[in-house]
Amino acid sequence: MTDIEQPLASLHADKTLRADSWRFGLIALIAFLTLVDLFAAQAVLPSLVERFQVSRATMGFAVNASTFGMAIAGLLVAFFGGDVDRRNGIWISLALLSIPTTLLAFTDNIIVFAALRVLQGLCMSTAFTLTAAYLSEHFSAGKTAGALAAYVTGNVASNLFGRMLSAAIAGIGGLSLNFLIFAGLNLLGAALVWFTLKKTASMMRTNNRGSVARRIWSVHLADPDLRRVFVMGFLILFVFIGTYTYVNFQIVALGVAPMALGLVYLVFLPSIVTTPFAGKLASHVGSKAAIVLTLAMAVLGLVALLSTNLPIILGGLTLVAIGTFLAQAIATGIIGRRAMSDKAGASGIYLASYYTGGMIGSLALGQVYDHLGWNACVFVLITALGAAMLFGSSLSAPPP
Repeated sequence: MTDIEQPLASLHADKTLRADSWRFGLIALIAFLTLVDLFAAQAVLPSLVERFQVSRATMGFAVNASTFGMAIAGLLVAFFGGDVDRRNGIWISLALLSIPTTLLAFTDNIIVFAALRVLQGLCMSTAFTLTAAYLSEHFSAGKTAGALAAYVTGNVASNLFGRMLSAAIAGIGGLSLNFLIFAGLNLLGAALVWFTLKKTASMMRTNNRGSVARRIWSVHLADPDLRRVFVMGFLILFVFIGTYTYVNFQIVALGVAPMALGLVYLVFLPSIVTTPFAGKLASHVGSKAAIVLTLAMAVLGLVALLSTNLPIILGGLTLVAIGTFLAQAIATGIIGRRAMSDKAGASGIYLASYYTGGMIGSLALGQVYDHLGWNACVFVLITALGAAMLFGSSLSAPPP
């Protein structure tokens, strides 16, 4: 390379890096606005129990009923997403999301509340799955892992700031105002997608063999690594939902005011820093080792939750968040690499499994908590992550 070519190459590399940073930041913001409703209601769970006058397990299930909608929408996109324009599908889903979010502000019926949460899940999962497919289809193989890690980072941020915002607004203006403001965030997300994502033609069918159902079940589920990742996704959200739903009651029992629960979720802050490095971790040690290491970190965090000391519990929650979000980002990257065709279908199946795990986690752990207590919940959660580590250790996928 000549003396002239070298600075030109360096300048081009700098411009490319800045462009990638801007794009990845935009992707993270879209993810934040897509999923900000998903876990925000958990931060006001004790207040919702008082409003609806139901048991903790019932309210926990109703709040997390959104995961049922997420699972159903994941399968629907897996079956029918191949012909959907990605950008239009994403912004329309986010615009529609504002409707059930608004209606949540005006209901006092627990059944209606749960049904509206299911509708929220349908909209969020459709947007999430189509965005994951969009990223896999519009980024080079070398940049897809970074793009997906940025998307999961936005998910992490939604967990933190969504919960903090929800707790703060509910504490100041009540639950109804809380849901109305989140409906506004839904519309902001729709506008952001409309103005920033590239318009695409009806997306190409990457596999024309037989029916859609045959393509999905025979191709994706025939891959042993994809099957393992689907199961790991189920177990990861089973643990995440079970932990962060019912630990609220444990923390309140230690003397933390319900309004201050939002501050507890600063435990997600380190995950915003660590999650973008998921791709590099997988590249350095391999996907198999990276999954096992990150889940082992989460197990250590769960052990800390057996304590009755608040700082130790917060440290444990931090480790659970870092470990599960890193594992989720790595698993998402494996899906993007292993699915050689119909990436929307593979992402849909993964998310269906992932959010089914969350739904089962909220239901099962609620019963365990009400009948056997918090320590029994922790032991169930540790067992689930142990199983996920076994599936991760048997992966054969090469590093990205």
